[in-house]
Amino acid sequence: MTGIGELDRVTGGGFVKGSALLVGGDPGIGKSTLLLQSAAALANLGKRVVYVSGEEAVAQVRLRAQRLGTGEAEVLLAAETNVEIILATLENGPAPDLVIIDSDPDAVDRPCRFCAGHSDPVRTSAQALTRFAKKSGAAVVLVGHVTKDGQIAGPRVVEHMVDAVLYFEGDTSHTFRILRGVKNRYGATDEIGVFAMTELGLEEVSNPSALFLDQRDEGAAGSAVFAGMEGTRPLLIEIQALVAPSPLGTPRRAVVGWDSSRLSMVLAVLETRCGVRIGANDIYLNVAGGLKINEPAADLAVAAALISSLTGSPLPKDSVYFGEISLAGGVRPVVHGSLRLREAGKLGFKAVSTGRLSNADRNSGLDVSEFTALSELVGRIAANGKPSTNEPEQW
Repeated sequence: MTGIGELDRVTGGGFVKGSALLVGGDPGIGKSTLLLQSAAALANLGKRVVYVSGEEAVAQVRLRAQRLGTGEAEVLLAAETNVEIILATLENGPAPDLVIIDSDPDAVDRPCRFCAGHSDPVRTSAQALTRFAKKSGAAVVLVGHVTKDGQIAGPRVVEHMVDAVLYFEGDTSHTFRILRGVKNRYGATDEIGVFAMTELGLEEVSNPSALFLDQRDEGAAGSAVFAGMEGTRPLLIEIQALVAPSPLGTPRRAVVGWDSSRLSMVLAVLETRCGVRIGANDIYLNVAGGLKINEPAADLAVAAALISSLTGSPLPKDSVYFGEISLAGGVRPVVHGSLRLREAGKLGFKAVSTGRLSNADRNSGLDVSEFTALSELVGRIAANGKPSTNEPEQW
């Protein structure tokens, strides 16, 4: 256990002895900050921690640690970019409990003798460091940047070598940071940790739903609250949609935080199965807070936000939405309904719109509206709305 609850949640209980872990993320997102804080937390617990920087001098790392309030922790610092020197130093001294190599591409800038025949410096050095972790019993953390398409830089075989792969996500224009596990041999692979970037470093967010909804536009058309799941954690997230008349022959589609292909499917179902003329408009969809949603349970919330924006009808501010939409226009039930309902009730929501629920979930104390067809929800929202005057033929 590192003592940082959100990190321990994602790693499955902390760093495992003899394991190799790869952390990826955009430059400046906070990877080094997170690892410095975790190194200091473990050092304060009496663990021997070594932090090797391939980008900064020791004095720079020390200054950053002092700014974060962790400068008094007994963390051993080094600045080195040659993996052979790093390994020789580690092997000749007392056995460490944790070794952090920040960052992987810079700390392994040349082929090493440990992997004959391999010329890729990232791969050969990662293999050498992983072998050191298994042999010494130390937990080794490698840090890497990501490419433009969101993948960790270097050959993909590196991700297969290590025991766990974590991605640190977020938008530098937002304070939220998401630590997401995509591979973990010692725990779940669908957990997330939520942090807020402050002047004093990263702070854990114990109630991310309240934080994501803190600046919600309650009275605006096109805003729907989605009751989602990230691993075992329920999250309430605002989904914002804007439907506007398009002056172009090919309408725009701009999506942030959701799958654009999934949006195209929802639009096609609305047009074909529900008779909603929406395809000729510009569509803008945004997941508030910089979070990325991957589960199909968001379909119903997205559809509700789209219809709300199209009709100019704000959705009830105390209602949440979740459900998967089929190509036939039906609304399918989703898993973990009780957890989603419990989170909604805890934050003061009174109503929920979804697919079929179990009898136990219906007794949640919320006003539950179950829909078998998307057209039923569309009709309810449209009945309260006022279609735009420049698009009178929408319905």
